[in-house]
Amino acid sequence: MNAFTDLLGRLLAGAIKLLLVLAAFVFVVSFLLAALVAVVLVSLWSLVTGRKPAPVVMFNRMREQSQRYTKGVWPGAARGEPPADVVDVQAHEVNNSTRRGKDAPVEADFTRR
Repeated sequence: MNAFTDLLGRLLAGAIKLLLVLAAFVFVVSFLLAALVAVVLVSLWSLVTGRKPAPVVMFNRMREQSQRYTKGVWPGAARGEPPADVVDVQAHEVNNSTRRGKDAPVEADFTRR
């Protein structure tokens, strides 16, 4: 009788596992279908209004900023000329005196009005 209950337990466990796998499959397929419907609706809405969808605009803006700020940073990228707007300046010492001519810590300038 012990072998019969073991077989029955294995069959029941296998059936539950199969049911859970099928439920996960249905969930993933329904999620992908909902995403597809959302993409189609947003695309149709953008065609009707004549404007690009907000995620596309944001993605393009981030990509342009990434290309602008990381030009020449990544290995293998083409080495270009340094930016022309860099200007060398002569360094000079900054005086920490207040308007009244007294020497005071820098923090004191923020507390007086």
